[in-house]
Amino acid sequence: MLKDIQVTGNKDTRSGFGDGILEAARKNPNIVALTADLAGSLKLNGFIKEFPERFVQCGIAEANMIGIAAGLTIGGKIPYTTTFANFSTGRVYDQIRQSVAYSGKNVKICASHAGLTLGEDGATHQILEDIGLMKMLPGMTVIVPADYNQTKAATMAIADYEGPVYLRFGRPVWPIFTNEADFVIGKAQQFSEGTDVSIFACGHMVWKAIEAGRILEEKGISVEVINIHTIKPLDEEAVIASIKKTRCAVTAEEHNIIGGLGDAIAQVAAKHCPIPIEYIGTNDTFGESGKPLELLIKYGLDTDFIVAAAEKAIARK
Repeated sequence: MLKDIQVTGNKDTRSGFGDGILEAARKNPNIVALTADLAGSLKLNGFIKEFPERFVQCGIAEANMIGIAAGLTIGGKIPYTTTFANFSTGRVYDQIRQSVAYSGKNVKICASHAGLTLGEDGATHQILEDIGLMKMLPGMTVIVPADYNQTKAATMAIADYEGPVYLRFGRPVWPIFTNEADFVIGKAQQFSEGTDVSIFACGHMVWKAIEAGRILEEKGISVEVINIHTIKPLDEEAVIASIKKTRCAVTAEEHNIIGGLGDAIAQVAAKHCPIPIEYIGTNDTFGESGKPLELLIKYGLDTDFIVAAAEKAIARK
């Protein structure tokens, strides 16, 4: 039952990245970290202190950082590039496409401050299109973990995962509710079993989905909450099994509903089991400056909106 899920603390997901890369680097001497003038924001201070010879400060030159990372892989290194999600993707898409994806380089693109919860820095920094940009690149793995523990686990797991990876995480302090050991790349995480509606979520919205599921359960609605932390490759088997039971779904993501998790779920449903689907995410819009939680509410990405979407999806069956 969703009510049995325990919050063990509160911490930002970017700290999970910082702790994860340090632990991974202790185990693998080939891991190197690169940043574009944002070492503090990406929580790399521990890594820099312990492995200064394995850290590259590229300055405000994101395209150059991607090129350096691609080159480092030729010598057997495993480079983790770090900056805000907007600068990790939108600013350097050509370099990622040509030097990393097309070339199949083992670069780990680690992107913090994603989505609306970047907050006060506003629309120029709040990228809401990055999941779509990255999952369209052939061979690119896209991971959006749900909390501190899962971000730490993902950061460590991608070191042993051959090929380019986009790892997306965030800025705000967020509930911790997963176990590191439960994370497996490409394998969905199921929090509850239900028969009335499936809720698929990623990133910060997983906790919101759990909150919504609790409310729905109190109303007597049987809910299946599934964390799609790996958006590509998608765990199609888990998606199909769920929607065949519930016959309707809600998707929840801190991203544009065009091109993100919702589109990925809808594509699977259209091919294997057509069902009513409601989408929680930004609707073809940019964000704005504001407090993170207030922005989620304004743009319809909060618990109550997921509850309403689930009830609407059920009514459409």
